Amino acid sequence: MKKEDCFYLGKIVKKYSFKGELLAKLDTDEPELYDNLEAIFIDLRGNLIPFFIESSQLHKSDLLRIKFEDIDNEADAETLLKSELYLPLEFLPKLKGNKFYYHEVIGFTIKDSNFGDVGVIKAINDATAQALFEIDRNGIEILIPMNDEFIVKVDRNTKTIEVNTPEGLIDLYIQ
Repeated sequence: MKKEDCFYLGKIVKKYSFKGELLAKLDTDEPELYDNLEAIFIDLRGNLIPFFIESSQLHKSDLLRIKFEDIDNEADAETLLKSELYLPLEFLPKLKGNKFYYHEVIGFTIKDSNFGDVGVIKAINDATAQALFEIDRNGIEILIPMNDEFIVKVDRNTKTIEVNTPEGLIDLYIQ
C-alpha cells in the first residue's frame, strides 16, 4: 500500500498500559467512525505496514485506545510511539454537497461567478491560517481562500467548483 492511496488518520501519542495498549490522537471531526477497525497501516521508517487490531475504543473525546495483535508489552508498544496511522482512501466517508476532501478536488476547475473560468486546482495550501486553493491559470498561480462564503457549488460530475470571490481578487494575479 502506498501513502498516496491512503489518508492520514492520526498519530500514536503514548502508551496506555503495561499490556502493550497505545493511545492514538485522531485527526478527524468524527472519531467514532474509526473505533471498530480491524486493521490499520502504520508508517514505520517510510513504509506502510499493516497492523491488525485486537481491540479498540474511544478514550476521552479524540483519542483512540488501541490494542494491536502481537504487541503485548511496553517494550513492543514503545517501538510504535510517534508513528503515523493511515487508512486506504476508500475508508473515508463520502461527503456530499459543498463539503470535500482536499485530495478529492485536485484537478477540478474553478469558475468564478464574476470572472468566469479561473483555472485548475493544482494543490491545497493548508499551511496558512486559512486554507487556499492553489490554481494554475496558464502558468500563473492564483490563490483563493477556501472560505465557505466564497464556495457556491461543488460539482463532482463536471469536476468544477463555482466560487463567488470579492471583486478584483483574481485580477490581482493577472495584471
